[in-house]
Amino acid sequence: MNILEEIAAYTTKRIEEAKRMCPAAELEKEAFALPKGDFAFEKALRKEGLSFICECKKASPSKGVIAEDFPYLQIAKEYEQAGADCLSVLTEPKWFLGSDGYVREIAAEVKTPILRKDFTVDEYMIFQAKAMGASAVLLIVAILTPEQIKSGLKLCDELGLSALVETHDEAEADIALNAGARVIGVNNRNLKDFSVDNTLADRMRRLIPKEAVFVSESGIKDAEDVKRITEAGADAVLIGETLMRAADKKQALRKLKGL
Repeated sequence: MNILEEIAAYTTKRIEEAKRMCPAAELEKEAFALPKGDFAFEKALRKEGLSFICECKKASPSKGVIAEDFPYLQIAKEYEQAGADCLSVLTEPKWFLGSDGYVREIAAEVKTPILRKDFTVDEYMIFQAKAMGASAVLLIVAILTPEQIKSGLKLCDELGLSALVETHDEAEADIALNAGARVIGVNNRNLKDFSVDNTLADRMRRLIPKEAVFVSESGIKDAEDVKRITEAGADAVLIGETLMRAADKKQALRKLKGL
């Protein structure tokens, strides 16, 4: 079992426990009782020029603890003040030391659209994201069937949420497109072995139609990386570790933007 499969299996157990605490029917009712979202996440990524998704992340399975001090609310506000187009907030608790509470608290304090970053294995997690105040969820092709992706996208549409559908190769991109994904991410990091190929998104860009939002994820360290990805035709970049390790996150984002 590779790390991605291990995380997915653990997440399945985690959600089974969550369902015992709050039954699916109860959570579904709560989610649909909320005002329908306006797909703010994908709207933000369709603006002119390259959009930046800035990540609040305490740890990762490849790097361990990234931020010993993790004032997540302050970090989110700094990102917003620095002009982040969207936020990505980790909620996976074991490997990323995330928490559902991070999304709830940040959503209550900032207006920037939030991606609930977790390993979605069950539609229950989409209802959770809506109830937390997120604007988007992550659907990873490698851990879902084509049918699960299609039904997940349909549910997101019903709730007014966006879905970032993550791929890592041509076959996964085809699955995402056939499912009707409007926002497609290419993760330059292979989550099965953590290797990073910074040219992957560049090569994959030609597979994604222009009407879809194309997001390059992982391995983006400096303005040169951003420039290369922009020239390759990406609509957005998701940046985590580089910003999380920066003492001055506003200045770090300005540098990445080439300002």
